[in-house]
Amino acid sequence: MSFCSRRFNLYLLAAVFGFMVSGCAHLHSKDKDKPVGVLRVHIQSEAAAAGTTKSVSVLRSGPVVINVMTQPILSEADLTSARLLEAPGGCAVEVKFDEAGSWTLEQFTASNPGKHLVIFAQWTEKAEDGRWLAAPLIVRRVASGKLVFTPDASHEEMEKLVKGLNDFIKKNAESKMK
Repeated sequence: MSFCSRRFNLYLLAAVFGFMVSGCAHLHSKDKDKPVGVLRVHIQSEAAAAGTTKSVSVLRSGPVVINVMTQPILSEADLTSARLLEAPGGCAVEVKFDEAGSWTLEQFTASNPGKHLVIFAQWTEKAEDGRWLAAPLIVRRVASGKLVFTPDASHEEMEKLVKGLNDFIKKNAESKMK
C-alpha cells in the first residue's frame, strides 16, 4: 500500500513540476510591449474624505498636481472608437463613447465647467507605460460623445494606446454579441 502511495506522490509531484515549468515559461515569454488599451477619465474634485479623492501629477515637464475622484467616470469599456490625430506640435487622441458613456460625459461636463477631466492611460503591459496624460479644462458641455485631448506622450506611445483601445473595443463588441 505504501509503495502505491509513493508512486502516486511521485506522479503528482512530476505533474505539478511540469505545470509550474510550462506556466513560468509562458509568463516569461509574454511580450511586455504588446499594446493594451487602458483609458480612465476622472473628474477634478475638491479634497474630500480619505479614499474618495486622490492627488495626481499630470505632465512630466512642469507637473501640475490635481485632486481627482478615485473612481473614474468613464473607461475603455465605454468606448466605441479611438483614433490618433495629427496636431500642431505632435498628436492628439480622439475617443468616441457609446450612448451611456456619451450621456455620462455630457452630464459631467455640463455640471462641472471650469474643472478638469483628468485622463490616465496605459499602452503596454509594463506598469511604467501608464501615466496621467492630460487634464483638459471643461469649458462647455460636451454632447457629441467625443473627447479629444493632447497627451503628454510620444507619437509611438499613442499609436500603441490607440491600437490597444481598438483591439479592446473589438473584443468587447464580440463578447456582447455572444
